[in-house]
Amino acid sequence: MTVRTRFAPSPTGFLHIGGARTALYSWLYAKKHKGQFILRIEDTDTERSTQEAVDAILNAMDWLGLHYDEGPFFQMQRLERYRDVAEQLVKEGKAYRCDCNKERLEEMRKTQIARKEKSRYDGHCRTQHLTAASPHVIRFKNPTQGDVIVEDKVRGRVLFKNEELDDLVLIRSDGVPTYNFSVVIDDHDMQITHVIRGDDHLNNTPKQINLYHALNLAAPVFAHIPMILGPDGKRLSKRHGAVNVMNYRDEGYLPFALLNYLVRLGWSHGDQEIFSQEELIQLFDLDHISRSSASFNASKLLWLNHHYIKTLPSNILQDDLRFHLQNAGADLSQGPDLEKLITQQRERYKTLKEMAQGSLFFYKESPPSPDLIKKHFTPSLQKTLSEFKEILLKLSPWDEAVLHACLNDFATQHGMKLGELAQPLRIAITGNTVSPPLNHTLYLLGKERSIKRIEAVLSNINP
Repeated sequence: MTVRTRFAPSPTGFLHIGGARTALYSWLYAKKHKGQFILRIEDTDTERSTQEAVDAILNAMDWLGLHYDEGPFFQMQRLERYRDVAEQLVKEGKAYRCDCNKERLEEMRKTQIARKEKSRYDGHCRTQHLTAASPHVIRFKNPTQGDVIVEDKVRGRVLFKNEELDDLVLIRSDGVPTYNFSVVIDDHDMQITHVIRGDDHLNNTPKQINLYHALNLAAPVFAHIPMILGPDGKRLSKRHGAVNVMNYRDEGYLPFALLNYLVRLGWSHGDQEIFSQEELIQLFDLDHISRSSASFNASKLLWLNHHYIKTLPSNILQDDLRFHLQNAGADLSQGPDLEKLITQQRERYKTLKEMAQGSLFFYKESPPSPDLIKKHFTPSLQKTLSEFKEILLKLSPWDEAVLHACLNDFATQHGMKLGELAQPLRIAITGNTVSPPLNHTLYLLGKERSIKRIEAVLSNINP
């Protein structure tokens, strides 16, 4: 049997952390078993589904590197298939037409609640044998006796009583299928063998299993993973970090870090925290998914992100850094090579957005403010900087070791502490009081631009 998994988001919003973890688990399981991973867009909520959300989901999947083998498939392009199956169930006596209006259904619900009964359809139209002439929905004739057993790969055996299940709507009056119906048809047609999804869908599973039985189809293997909670133990929300996955890209996180973090939110392999993609594919299984909800920890994600910035090859990081530099207004036609910049900056910054902001002066003129000049530059220092500039003009070669020696020798010869020279020099060339070590900064900025910036500050020092 070829393993086939799927990720099936609804395009009613962006891809968030919980959805990304579900996609990752499904992707990993397929890759581990050398199977296929399918992307399906469940867009039957016509009022809330948008093209913007579809694009956001596709962009997020691409950024995360969760490339699908088939798809994306769209349910709204398969309406005829769902209607045909529903009509076949009606012919076989396994489904029926229902024309109960909203008022009757609402009154029924209120009565059931008053009696402290579970709210569900009362079967009024089961024996009416309605025709298709008037507006109606198609309902499934759910068994009224017996049990449905879900052999879940995470939760174990879960039992549901048929008498507590509803005669669910299969096709709405507008001809659009409901979730529980369309997902069964899709998973069968797409030959899905394993359904990995959030445990908020567990109560849907017995309804779907009954539909599989009615259609004489084998149900897939189910694995329902617990939800992700915030650090306060409550359902993950925007204030905890349940935002659009692409927000993490915009804040300077790496897809490697986010995926590594997400996989550990509910799955473990001993005490190992950091995995390569190859290790995840080799080690991932459903047996080690926890039944307990995981807690989102932003600090741990940030730690992982810093780890990857420090350890990944610079050439892998440069495209992501380029994105952040361009967003910050950098002119990449000037300035140092990105790989060299990353090598010098990677220990200092936990996100690439921070690295871009801290490196912007290399690619964009950043003159110090008048207040900084007034505070740090005196007429006597003007003379010292002028002398140092003349030395830099003659310096050769322009490399970090030579610059380091030059700075130290000049400070010693003038009876200065290195910081007394380095700090005003740093302000002159970066416009700020913080930068990488000064010899590295001068080297990366280059001789011509370094000297021009020193000259610009010298011309602005008031005697």
